[in-house]
Amino acid sequence: MNKLFDIALSLLFRSRLRQSLSLVGHYGSAEEAWRHLNEPGMNEALAQAEREWNWINAHGIRVWTLTDEDYPYRLRQCPDRPLVLYSKGNVHPSEGHVVSIVGTRRPTERGKELTNAFVRDLAARLDSLTIVSGGAYGIDIAAHRAALQYGVPTIIIPAHGLDRIYPFRHRPEAIASLERGGILTEFPSGTEPIASNFVQRNRIVAGLADAVVVVESRDRGGSLITARMASDYNRELFAFPGRPDDISSAGCNQLIQSSKAQLITSADDLIETMQWKTTTVSHHPADTQTTMVGLLDDLTPDQQILLSKLNEAEEGLHINLLVMETERAYSDVSSDLVSLELQGLIRSLPGGIYRLVR
Repeated sequence: MNKLFDIALSLLFRSRLRQSLSLVGHYGSAEEAWRHLNEPGMNEALAQAEREWNWINAHGIRVWTLTDEDYPYRLRQCPDRPLVLYSKGNVHPSEGHVVSIVGTRRPTERGKELTNAFVRDLAARLDSLTIVSGGAYGIDIAAHRAALQYGVPTIIIPAHGLDRIYPFRHRPEAIASLERGGILTEFPSGTEPIASNFVQRNRIVAGLADAVVVVESRDRGGSLITARMASDYNRELFAFPGRPDDISSAGCNQLIQSSKAQLITSADDLIETMQWKTTTVSHHPADTQTTMVGLLDDLTPDQQILLSKLNEAEEGLHINLLVMETERAYSDVSSDLVSLELQGLIRSLPGGIYRLVR
């Protein structure tokens, strides 16, 4: 029950993180610090902490505090580390090599394919790897999907509590991550995904990692904030270059030009720079035709019909057309398409188009 006071202290000092860290450091624990406090709002914070504790126990949530020996050691090194973390799933952020992948929410098709290939090649050469990102649209979810596709643990860092998934359409990926990886946040239940929380959570994305990789980024945005934080934490920072006139890579090019990030073009570049030992075990990606055929028996009849129709369309089909041709509900078709994409059998394109992975 000692962690109740860690939660209460984090709630009481919600906007004064450094002060709460200083108190715990001075008194040795949140419980002892609480006994020496005389702050307004303590009763309310403790009551909220008790409600949160009950909710945590009812939903199988794990609480990490600074006094835990297995508190993520990379994050512990950061001066603004969270006092409390909440996680769901099999989260092991201190094990093996941890790579955070970030980027624009409006990636090009090249950016999504680059993310997929990068994770695939890391998975092929590293026998202990975890991919971290923020679960947002664009490069974030592309990184999580690639990790799931190639059997790599992935940790989602949301900007809200564990009582919701935002964006909701990423719920399948969040659920799939729970077996190998999971969801990790510093925000208690009931926390809304407001803008300031996204900036705050970026420091966890940066602090958990050995290396932070920016795949595509415009000249402004959250991924550049994460990149700056990575530099502040002395994390290795990498960026994929883009064409000089490519808006989607303007931020990456700036990072490279200013020598804030190292230029990479492949997983091999990162592995060589980090001097990580590699494995000789060959890797067979899940998006090969052989793998696809092997999965067909595990698909529902409706999913097999969708694959068959996409197989006949070289350039892909719009979801509305698939709904019309299958005479099924939009929500059911959408759910099946997400499942097929998660298995690496199809790929979503801008504008609601879906294409078979060949």
